[in-house]
Amino acid sequence: MRTTLAPVSHLHALRSRHQVVPAALRLPEGAAAAVFAAVRLRGPVARDAIAGNTKLSIATVNRQVTALLEAGLLRERADLATSGAIGRPRVPVEVNHEPYLTVGVHIGAKTTSIVATDLFGRTLDAVETPTPRGAQGQALAALAASVQRYLSRWHRRQTLWVGVATGGIVDAGLGTVDHPRLGWQEAPVGPVLADTLGLPVSVASHVDAMGAAELLLGVRRSAAPSTSLYVYARETVGYALIIDGRVHSPSSGPGTIATLPVQSELLGGSGALESTVSDEAVVAAARRLGIGSGQGSEVGTVAAVVTAARRGNDAAHRLLAERARVLGDAVALLRDLFNPDELVVGGQAFTEYGDTVKGVEQAFARRSVLAPREIRVSAFGNRVQEVGAGVVSLSALYADPVGALRRATRPRVAAVAR
Repeated sequence: MRTTLAPVSHLHALRSRHQVVPAALRLPEGAAAAVFAAVRLRGPVARDAIAGNTKLSIATVNRQVTALLEAGLLRERADLATSGAIGRPRVPVEVNHEPYLTVGVHIGAKTTSIVATDLFGRTLDAVETPTPRGAQGQALAALAASVQRYLSRWHRRQTLWVGVATGGIVDAGLGTVDHPRLGWQEAPVGPVLADTLGLPVSVASHVDAMGAAELLLGVRRSAAPSTSLYVYARETVGYALIIDGRVHSPSSGPGTIATLPVQSELLGGSGALESTVSDEAVVAAARRLGIGSGQGSEVGTVAAVVTAARRGNDAAHRLLAERARVLGDAVALLRDLFNPDELVVGGQAFTEYGDTVKGVEQAFARRSVLAPREIRVSAFGNRVQEVGAGVVSLSALYADPVGALRRATRPRVAAVAR
């Protein structure tokens, strides 16, 4: 219990927690955020074009551009100015991305990805490491040390923020995580990283983060749909619901589809969705069917099952086709329940094997009782976990660019205290 902490430890925790900031998984709302988004998506761009795109007055755009230039988040491109213009030259502006980066951390049940992201949301570099096991405190200390070592590589860019995307139930305000598969209870993921790294940290549910990646970095559209349903499947399954440009994140944590009832004699499982279609379930089913890896031994990973199917192994193909059918039925049930304007699927269970999407679409069409609806596959393919973590690290900056930069660059009280 937090009340049993010694006074010094409690003060130490409060200092750290002060740097934990809830992720803002939404489209830009304020004027500065809208201007920064317009430049990020369309730059180099002139101020009048920004005004036309954002529907802000030219006076408001000028004020926000000036503030973003002074903060160092934008830069002018005098070399692209329109020649012969009357009065102040129409100097386009663009995102000043070279000096900065953010770091995203995706904590998976088995592996953890650490990714460096620029201000456009582009991945600069990514590494993968086994998720630390063992006692909760030791695991978090090992995770923080891994991120710290990774940051030591980046000497020419200033790190502004750390974003964590993870399974389980996330308390975004405190940065704590309940993750039964890892044995974590109220694990202080955000405070430990903030204290170790001396940076602001945001923590979010990984499926919410992936849904936000589609919203903020995905296919460019003239207007976002009113509602969007994102369904994820790999080692775990989950969904995110996006309403009016914002990921719906209940204060009590995300809902679950892990126990959605399904049946598959071929895959086995306990009659619940996650235990039937997870990577672990597919590998177990492949072993029962005697599917080999090609070197005379049984398969040990889903990648090996996929490889066997691509090489013409009929049993492996049937297994992956059955996974696609079960997923398609589940997506249809969720679609009929929520009836969103847009339906997106992501995660390696959908994207790793080429025939899966076709099988999902066929099962979806058979099962759904509503009018036909297109299924859009994630724009990020097998990179969806790292992109989701990157979006969490960028979310505060996208929501309030100047305020987030000030917070990221102000002196660290905790660091001084040490």
